[in-house]
Amino acid sequence: MPRLELSAALAGAQLADLVQKELTLPLDEVILWSDSTTVLTWLQSESCRYKVFFGTRVAEIQTLTDVDKWRYVDTKNNPADDLTRGKTLVDLSQANRWRDGPSFLRLSPDTWPAHPSTQTEDPSEFKKSTFCGAVVVIQPNLPDPSEHDTWSDLVAATMQHLHGAAEDADPTKLVEQRVEAEMFLYQRAQQDSFPEEIACIQAGKELPRGSRLLQLAPEYDESCGLIRVGGRLRRTQDLPKDTKHPIVMNPAHPITRLIIRDYDEKLLHYGPERILAEIRRKFWILRGREAIRKHQRQCFECQKWRASPQVPKMGDLPPARLRLFKPPFYSTGVDCFGPMTCKIGRRSEKRWGIIFKCMTTRAIHLDLLDSLDTDAFLMAFRRFISRRGKPFEILCDCGTNFKGGDNELRDAFAAMDPILQQELAKHQVKFVFNPPKAPHFGGTWEREIKSVKDGLRVALNEQSVPESVLRTVLIEVEGILNSKPLGYVSSNVADPDPVTPNLLLMGRHDATLPQVVYPARDLLGRRRWKHSQVLADHFWSGFVKSYLPTLQERQKWHTDRPNLTTNDVVMIVDPALSRAQWPIGRVAETFPGSDGRVRTASVSVRGKTYTRPVARLIRLPEVSDDNLPDGEPDNT
Repeated sequence: MPRLELSAALAGAQLADLVQKELTLPLDEVILWSDSTTVLTWLQSESCRYKVFFGTRVAEIQTLTDVDKWRYVDTKNNPADDLTRGKTLVDLSQANRWRDGPSFLRLSPDTWPAHPSTQTEDPSEFKKSTFCGAVVVIQPNLPDPSEHDTWSDLVAATMQHLHGAAEDADPTKLVEQRVEAEMFLYQRAQQDSFPEEIACIQAGKELPRGSRLLQLAPEYDESCGLIRVGGRLRRTQDLPKDTKHPIVMNPAHPITRLIIRDYDEKLLHYGPERILAEIRRKFWILRGREAIRKHQRQCFECQKWRASPQVPKMGDLPPARLRLFKPPFYSTGVDCFGPMTCKIGRRSEKRWGIIFKCMTTRAIHLDLLDSLDTDAFLMAFRRFISRRGKPFEILCDCGTNFKGGDNELRDAFAAMDPILQQELAKHQVKFVFNPPKAPHFGGTWEREIKSVKDGLRVALNEQSVPESVLRTVLIEVEGILNSKPLGYVSSNVADPDPVTPNLLLMGRHDATLPQVVYPARDLLGRRRWKHSQVLADHFWSGFVKSYLPTLQERQKWHTDRPNLTTNDVVMIVDPALSRAQWPIGRVAETFPGSDGRVRTASVSVRGKTYTRPVARLIRLPEVSDDNLPDGEPDNT
């Protein structure tokens, strides 16, 4: 009978759920009634306590309905009993509780039938219970290895736990107490890591097939209560016991980590092979080499001496490299090189070269500087504008001459009459500075400087020549480099001439070649400006077709690295200093690019802030400010 009552309750729950889903009328409350106190008791219990028949049905009812909305109705007021006891059609056609419901529903809920006292459940419907327990002996006030930073501190705390305060101990017994504390820690680490193996070895049983110690042929040392490596060196007479049968340790246990850290500090943070060789004299750490490397990746001193900068994935080409169909030198990179020695009468003086590099077409413009001051740069810049036109933007490093030129132009522009300022506002040249110590940010012109130096070395052969000769050779090198093809030169005879910067600058591939004469159908007229337009179209069509696709590949820095974040501890790379003198500080601000990757950051070092590229920053493990090394040089 209880099973039938439970099945009826399930049918009522399913019907109530169906009615709620199908009706479009809002329902404020759904109440379900049952005259079975046993079923109501089951619904208030956990379904997992019962056997399958009862458990599944109770769980489904609890899912479909709110068990708090189930109410008790006694048999006397239950209209469902009318049909089970038999009713004639005449009785059902008249007003009765089967058709209109029981009369107490029209009264206040306080007058509804109350739930009787809790019924005793039938224990035969319960699942068989099994007690699973483990006896754990807790030793109070045991030192926690994870709360100690060094192995010595943990051993000292363990000695105090075993023998009381250190000042009360007998000095002659300190060595014995320390050995006892260390053995206690080794036992604790093995009991936490290999409880099943210890039980099997002590009982004389074979180890499980999946045990990590199976290849070590472990043995139980009764004298110290530790598992040791059985191994195959038993017959040697020249090795101590700890070397022949080292103590097995789990690499993930905090005690093992402290042991590795202790050896690492004693051996002055040497490589993993040296530390592993020393540890093997006493301990056999599972996957020991990997555990030591993992520790050294988190060790501040190890990373300070061995870590390298993590450069993010190579970014997309900047807009300055993609100024298609713009005049040459629209976006220009500038840098200086030298010095070069030239003869002035009987004396020798130094001269410097300056290169203006078109970021899009790779055309270059070379000039000679008397010095590296701001005035010399501004005069060279005026000569460049007079010959090549005004650029839209200038990209350069943070040299003082470029900074000075930018500041002086800004000051001169600010001192102009307001009306003149408005007229010249649209003709301003924008200066874009690369981060300090970041030559790879200007790799396009840095590579051209190498080519210029190679050309000068071939032409002059380290000779000191007059200034006029040096200027002439410099301009000839410029013409040679502007005649260099862009991209791959095809060996197919049907392909046209390669695209060179001179094709856009002077209308021909090489200054030594005669002017190209195009057929009348290509000139689109007889006017010279249309002739120039055809030449420009020839250049840009070849540029887009032959050279531009070669810029798609990322030549290096293919892997994504985690971005530097504020407050990261970093070490600034300075090739001019030894590694021991590189300054260490915290990241004060990051400058993410358009792709979200951080390639430049500001680092705070002892109150001073330096802006450096990520390629010059080495991320170090987290350390408190109190533990940062003192005496670092202020590096600019």
